[in-house]
Amino acid sequence: MRLLRIVPDNTRFDFMRFRRISFPMSAMLSIAAILLYFFHGLNFGIDFVGGTLVEVQTKANPADLAKMRATIGALNLGEFQLQQFGAPDDVLIRISEQPGGDPAQEAAVQKVRNALGASVTYRRVEVVGPSVSTELLSYGTIGLLSAIVAILFYLWFRFEWQFALGAMIANVHDVVLTVGFMSLTRVDFDLTSIAALLTIVGYSLNDTVVIYDRIREMLRRYKRMSMPDLLNVSVNATLSRSIVTHLTVACSLLALLLFGGQAIRSFTATMMFGVVLVGTYTSVFIASPILIYLGVGTGRMGGAEEPETPPAPPAGEPAPAKSTSSRPASARPAPPRRARARR
Repeated sequence: MRLLRIVPDNTRFDFMRFRRISFPMSAMLSIAAILLYFFHGLNFGIDFVGGTLVEVQTKANPADLAKMRATIGALNLGEFQLQQFGAPDDVLIRISEQPGGDPAQEAAVQKVRNALGASVTYRRVEVVGPSVSTELLSYGTIGLLSAIVAILFYLWFRFEWQFALGAMIANVHDVVLTVGFMSLTRVDFDLTSIAALLTIVGYSLNDTVVIYDRIREMLRRYKRMSMPDLLNVSVNATLSRSIVTHLTVACSLLALLLFGGQAIRSFTATMMFGVVLVGTYTSVFIASPILIYLGVGTGRMGGAEEPETPPAPPAGEPAPAKSTSSRPASARPAPPRRARARR
């Protein structure tokens, strides 16, 4: 029984030739993502800004959003949003933070319940006060930065400093582009988004370490091979594993994105972008070729296991003829002697 091979064993794709395109493109995208963060901002969810989130299912199909908006607007609860998601009768109600702390938030929920009455079924109610939201935001930011610093120290001891620096640049690149995506698409930035960012950092790091292990192995084995060729061999050797892993993760995330509901929509959307698109691209086109610019492999000396070409003959001498026989000269039979004719 023959095994299914997604990537042939003799694949020799030249990934490193794209480094002159991938680095400027990544730099421009990173600058654009930073500008989006500072000027466009993030769509902070209830977890970080405080307020009330009510998920309901109306008995009328589809839901009459105009009527519900007029009913809630008459309550004078300040800024609020109504969003239809999933089925036509599913509605997500967001109410801004009410002055007065947690009791005021709970009173706002009770007003909404009384106004909508028995025309809806309540699926989820979340109330987050201002003190809790500020604490969650600060703890989430500290947790993300602490994870990145811990990964840096781990890589510093696991590999040489060039590998650690290259992996950290790749991880920061993933986080920056993912934050820019969230700012551009206005995906809710809440606690599940922090979990998605941490997962993206870990997943991208795992993929990068797998390639770096193969690169370090090739550095010990082929000591005269040029660095771009060595990186191409290493990436091609792990290409089959990378494709299978990323396709499996992409199928799982796509199922969660389509059928997981609004509660994990921000998590799955962020993961789909960060893991499948950015993480795969970064491991191959950023983390690997950056080792060339960091000086990895420049001081290699000594022999090599790869076959070496014979030296060129001196000027004025003909090149030695190649023997067509596979046996050495000493093992070839001598030509037969001719018998002398007698007089």
